[in-house]
Parts: sequence; C-alpha cells; structure tokens
Amino acid sequence: MIIGNREFDTEKNTYIMGILNVTPDSFSDGGKYNGMEQALRHAQQMIAEGADLIDVGGESTRPGHVQISDEEEIARVTPVIEALKKEFDIPISIDTYKSHVAEAALQAGADLVNDIWGLKYDEKMAEVIAKYHAACCLMHNREKAEYEEFQKDFIEDMKECVRLAKEAGIADEKIILDPGVGFGKTYEMNLEIIAHLEILQELGYPVLLGTSRKSVIGLTLDLPVDQREEGTMVTTVYGVQKGSAFVRVHDVEKNLRAIKMTKALMRM
Repeated sequence: MIIGNREFDTEKNTYIMGILNVTPDSFSDGGKYNGMEQALRHAQQMIAEGADLIDVGGESTRPGHVQISDEEEIARVTPVIEALKKEFDIPISIDTYKSHVAEAALQAGADLVNDIWGLKYDEKMAEVIAKYHAACCLMHNREKAEYEEFQKDFIEDMKECVRLAKEAGIADEKIILDPGVGFGKTYEMNLEIIAHLEILQELGYPVLLGTSRKSVIGLTLDLPVDQREEGTMVTTVYGVQKGSAFVRVHDVEKNLRAIKMTKALMRM
C-alpha cells in the first residue's frame, strides 16, 4: 500500500509507527513532547532509530481521559504536522476520531488517519478520508466490554468498519485494521485478541498492532507504565509471527531490533 510518498510491502515486512503525543496528559509520556521543539526532537530521534511513520496525537485516549474541543486539538496537532512535513521526509499519521480534526490535519499534510473508533464515532470521518484519498487505520472499539461471543462479535464489528469505509469510497488498498488492544475489552479479551490476531488477518487487510506500554502488559507483569518495554517487545515479536504489517510503539529502536531478529528466524 502507498501512504504519503512511500510504498509499504505489507505482506513481507513489519513497519514501525512511532508515537508522538503532543498532549499534556497521555498515559505514558504526557507533557514530554507537547512543545514544538521537544516534539520535533523526539520525531527526529524516532526516525533515526528506524520509524517508518510518525503518529501524531493531540488528545489523550487513555481510560478516563477528558475530551477536548476540536479547536484545541487542531491547535495542538496542525503546527506539529506542518513542521514534521517540512523537516522530514516521512509519512505522518493523525491519531483522531473527529472529522474536523482529521480534515485540518490532512490539509496540514497528514497522510493517514488513525481512528480509534473505526469510523463509528463521527459519521463524517469516512467521507473526509475518502475526499483526501488518505490511508486510514480502523481500530476496533466498543463503549462497553460486553459480547455474546467475543471473537465472533469482534470480527463482525471490524466488518462494519470496513463496510463504512467502502461505502464512503475508501479504496481497499488504503485500509489498515487494528484489533484495539486496551479498548472496549477486558484484560482477558486483550490477551485473547493478541494471541489470535490471525482472525483479523482473515479479512484480507494489513493489520496494525498497538500494545506499547498498555495496561494488559502492566497487569500481566505487575509493572508501572515506564517499565513495560520488554513486555511490549514480546507482543511485537508475536505480532510479527502472526503477520502484522505495522506495530505502533513508543520505543522504536528496541522494537525494530526485535522485529529484525524475529524475521531472521522466520526465514529459516
């Protein structure tokens, strides 16, 4: 698939989406990069370490987060996106579920919309993505972790996301799917969907796995958010083995090493 000016071989490779939170309250790095200088420096570091895309977020989506206005979110992300596109030759993703923010970000130069509600929160989101011929990452999410049969219901939810995309005119080659680890699921469900990523692969779209520093790792290992690197790397390795085309992480260098080692073993 093509994102921005780059082609991604999603069948053979696993690419890294580096996380750039320009928020004061992100669950793992809130406030560290919400100044322009700090944001650009961190993006430069992630690119040097091997990031293939940079995902810019202007509103924390951690549990219990406070929603901000479209205007405030736009004010946070658009100057950063413009600066990133000026300074670096790398595709940029906007992490938002609001169509107004997505449109402003796409106008500022973003290449991909990373929607944690998979087009289901804002009915205009799919239309905006299609209008700009942008790529999109559609994440699984629910208001409550209530399912009759988890894996079956999960797949039906993801099919609905794809249906919304296609009805709006978003091309198949512009769609990435994300299982939504940490969203609308119990601890056990989060483990289950990581362990059974192959069911998402069956829909025929590239898969992005985003587990970096999340609570499923903290609960499993009984570790705070700043000590979850090894746990994240294990899920990255597992994601590679299950065919994930992308992983979304905070620690680019270490996860890239883990991907390279896993790929080398898988070639034997």
